[in-house]
Amino acid sequence: MLNLVRLGLVCLFAFNAAVVRAEAPSAAPVAAQKTITIFAAASLKNALDEAIALYQKAHQGVDAKTSYAASLTLARQIEAGAPADIFVSADTASMDYLAGKSLLKPDTRTDLLGNTLVVVAPASSPLKSLDFTKPAFTAALGSGRIATGDPASVPAGKYAKSAFEKLDLWSLLESHFAFTDNVRSALVFVAREEAPLGVVYATDAKSEPKVKIVATFAENTHPKIVYPIALTRGAGEEAASLVKFLKGREAKAAFERNGFAVLKR
Repeated sequence: MLNLVRLGLVCLFAFNAAVVRAEAPSAAPVAAQKTITIFAAASLKNALDEAIALYQKAHQGVDAKTSYAASLTLARQIEAGAPADIFVSADTASMDYLAGKSLLKPDTRTDLLGNTLVVVAPASSPLKSLDFTKPAFTAALGSGRIATGDPASVPAGKYAKSAFEKLDLWSLLESHFAFTDNVRSALVFVAREEAPLGVVYATDAKSEPKVKIVATFAENTHPKIVYPIALTRGAGEEAASLVKFLKGREAKAAFERNGFAVLKR
């Protein structure tokens, strides 16, 4: 008889536990994290990282993955099927390349930012300023190199080549160049004192305390420096929301803090 009572109590407890489990509210489902992939020119890293962080602060649950490299390199990766939602180039030619392949979402392209091309030297260099003359560059370089992006794929290198040709300095300097795969790599060469001079953007120089600007190219020596932004063909609404933010007031302040000119639209 006692065993029967114990068995009844066990069954009762089991039943009550089942009822409690059934009546307890289920855990709220975890919202799926939204991922946006941005391909952007290397010179944008500091400014764009800051702007995206501001966006993520206001839009919880958004994961932004950014790949930085030379603009044309990124454009070709997108052409090859890389899953980018947003493309920000440091020149119009790289954006035109994707547009010509019909890989951009129609009517989403905007000229976002501008920049300035400069010559930098290591911060420790005795050089204070540099004239755009053959004697000045010969003396400043000695047997050293001038680092800049490869004109074949890096916009900064294209702008540099155009400017030096306009200033009749290209033939003198051509054998002295150390071409890099992106503009930030050229900046590193100078910062590490591995090259006495480099040609980068003013924003790059601003981001690196180990270099200093010794000369600034006049705007009429090279094509206008423009950073266009666009959605790729398969981009969704979340990517469109981020692009809208990057055109807005908060992002503008971040870009300007990093030395970029925000273009009027």
